[in-house]
Amino acid sequence: MGSLSDGRLYGILDLNYVSSAEALRVAGEMIDGGVDVLQLRGKKNSATEIEAIATTLRPVTAKHSVPLIINDYPQIAQAVGADGVHVGQDDVSVNEAREQGGGHLLVGKSTHSLAQARAAIDEGADYIGFGPLFATPTKPDYKPIGLADIAEAHRIVKVPIFCIGGIKLENLAQVIAAGARRVVIVSGLLLAPNVADYARACKEQLQK
Repeated sequence: MGSLSDGRLYGILDLNYVSSAEALRVAGEMIDGGVDVLQLRGKKNSATEIEAIATTLRPVTAKHSVPLIINDYPQIAQAVGADGVHVGQDDVSVNEAREQGGGHLLVGKSTHSLAQARAAIDEGADYIGFGPLFATPTKPDYKPIGLADIAEAHRIVKVPIFCIGGIKLENLAQVIAAGARRVVIVSGLLLAPNVADYARACKEQLQK
């Protein structure tokens, strides 16, 4: 498995944008384009459907040493042999997620402020998502936090920080300039005419 600390581009295979039937193909394109971490997220899908998709994804991510993260479901992550689980502010705690997943899973947590970032680290999160930086159709109810706190977040948090929320190829340079080292891209990547090419272009900027 690749290291989260070495990862730069975190892709979310969001089933709001990709049909279940297309999930495996799109995941392959994301990996071909250089995505370092792959999360499966299906807020409107049943646990059974998510587990079925995760089961098909796991051999592909394992082959390419790309960590597979399951959003919200520690038990599914454990069942399919995924590398980790991601939880939000309104989900179970980091410790609960780790215990429900068998004790060995990586656990990431979404944070929306410096205070939440500190709290997630105190909980024992292995990495955090920090955002949303910009308005995003993926989370329309979340108020953007902007770029001002990125540098401070990296000063106070010693685990990998993946900035998230409305990040696309066209604004990636300003996100990096504000201090981001790692980013999550969702709609920009999944809606691109060529997913692999889009991922490559993003990865190239992140590696400069």
